[in-house]
Amino acid sequence: MFIKGKRIVRDKTIEVTNPYNDQVVETLGRSESADVDEALVVAQNGFNILKSIPAGERSRILEKTSQIIVSRKEKFSQAIALESGKTINEARGEVDRAANTMKLSAVAALKLTGETVRFDLLGQSRKIGFFTRVPLGIVLAITPFNFPLNLSCHKIGPAIAAGNTVVHKPATKTPLSGILLAEALVDAGLPVEGISVLVGPGSTIGMELIRASEVKKISFTGSLEVGEIITANCGMKRVTMELGSNSAVIACKDAPLDILAKKVRKGGYTLAGQVCISVQRVYVEDSVADEYLSVFTEEVKQIRYGDQLLEDTEMGPMIDKAALEKAELFCNDAVKKGGKILVGGNRQGNIFAPTIISDVPEDAQIIQEEAFAPIVAVNRFKNIEDAIHKVNDTKYGLQAGVFTRDISRAMECAREIDAGGVLINEIPTYRVDNMPYGGTKGSGIGREGPDFAIKEMTEEKLVILDQI
Repeated sequence: MFIKGKRIVRDKTIEVTNPYNDQVVETLGRSESADVDEALVVAQNGFNILKSIPAGERSRILEKTSQIIVSRKEKFSQAIALESGKTINEARGEVDRAANTMKLSAVAALKLTGETVRFDLLGQSRKIGFFTRVPLGIVLAITPFNFPLNLSCHKIGPAIAAGNTVVHKPATKTPLSGILLAEALVDAGLPVEGISVLVGPGSTIGMELIRASEVKKISFTGSLEVGEIITANCGMKRVTMELGSNSAVIACKDAPLDILAKKVRKGGYTLAGQVCISVQRVYVEDSVADEYLSVFTEEVKQIRYGDQLLEDTEMGPMIDKAALEKAELFCNDAVKKGGKILVGGNRQGNIFAPTIISDVPEDAQIIQEEAFAPIVAVNRFKNIEDAIHKVNDTKYGLQAGVFTRDISRAMECAREIDAGGVLINEIPTYRVDNMPYGGTKGSGIGREGPDFAIKEMTEEKLVILDQI
């Protein structure tokens, strides 16, 4: 853990292991209730400091943090790969994005402004008014294992940009990059009271933090089930919830099937499918479905999987045994209900082979639930209304992709698909860090992207002046 600018050692520890071979990567002190209390006191004291730091200085700290991340790129990349199972090249890509997210947060600190308010709508008034945006206080950032650095930056960067302090609770399996990020922030000039990192189970220290009255805002990325637990226990705190998905792609008969297959190869199997916006469902117009399956199957057969630290590995291991067992369960359920496994469907050590399942009933788990695994279901549709209905007929709505050259079809999908983002001729896995990112239904509450998150980490303060 990390408090007051230092790593804290404890008798009780947590072992961070490599998901590929289960070898211990590093041992960290395990946070307990006393550490939660200390972190909250430190953060409250730190808030009195950070809210008084000029926006320009907070921006410079975040810009410097971005530069430090770049200078330590390989150190961050190795930590991410070893703790999460990401391939080394996926990890390097995440570090680049994290540096950019911090840079965007630095810009957001300078752009945060209020507005004037009119008081003459019903007649003459001598009153003038305006509102400013002020920080909330302590922001609790709870981050997942799959993007342990960049998703931390998406929460911590805007929080600090606004003048808040942060208590960070990373996923217990992937705390290393979060501690490295905290060290970079302090090295960049952030007061040591501005960031603490607690390492331990969500069911214990996580729940204590969620219930703590000192915390004013919770920003969480994870599953719908955990999101519901958080909202049931957090009281009247502000929340941003980036939750699960089973993202779908609609492929019309005029779609370029070879391009689509290559994109879904990337979108369905990056980080072994353990991405919130991973492609999980593909609906192909019936007249070209067989052709697409043929092309897509050949693409997936070419995926190189294995040791994530090797430069030519395209897909690494899943995060743990429970994830492997869930992937098996989803495959077995799909087959039992009539689906056909065309590729994969089996475990190889800690890796689940890239899998394609076709003709899966719509009530199967792989269609209705979030697999978080390297499994893509490919089904057929007769008309666009049918495809839209199938995309919408789940509890999730994060992002969806539509491939067509017909602008009318594209715009119908954009209007009718119930999701936080609809991407035309692009897979739903696409994300750049300045866009508003978030979902509808069970996929979440609020939006990330520094320009959008910073507003959710502040509140409007109104000032009215009457001329007397």
